[in-house]
Amino acid sequence: QVQLVEAGGGLVQPGGSLRLSCAASGFTFSSAAMSWYRQAPGKERELVAAISSSGLNTNYADSIKGRFTISRDNAKNTVYLQMINLKSEDTAVYYCHASWRDVLKEYNYWGQGTQVTVSS
Repeated sequence: QVQLVEAGGGLVQPGGSLRLSCAASGFTFSSAAMSWYRQAPGKERELVAAISSSGLNTNYADSIKGRFTISRDNAKNTVYLQMINLKSEDTAVYYCHASWRDVLKEYNYWGQGTQVTVSS
């Protein structure tokens, strides 16, 4: 079955860095677009960054542009989110998301999430 397992979250001070990873299995990773979303307490889940199946195209939320970088390693079935210059408002649960389609339908899967807390 499809599995997305996030890792790398934790507590970091403002201005610090973290790298999240999402290990994927159960589907053809190189055919899937991958994304990172986040959800802060009391807020809706929002898209942070997305990367195409080839890795050639990326998209970022305005709030994190210049600070976060999404990347993928199709040989390792893993997508990453490098985060630098973290701010308190980046505190949230971060979720990995995979999507792809075939001739019949679109598939969407979520990881279980990893907590990122930015606090002094």
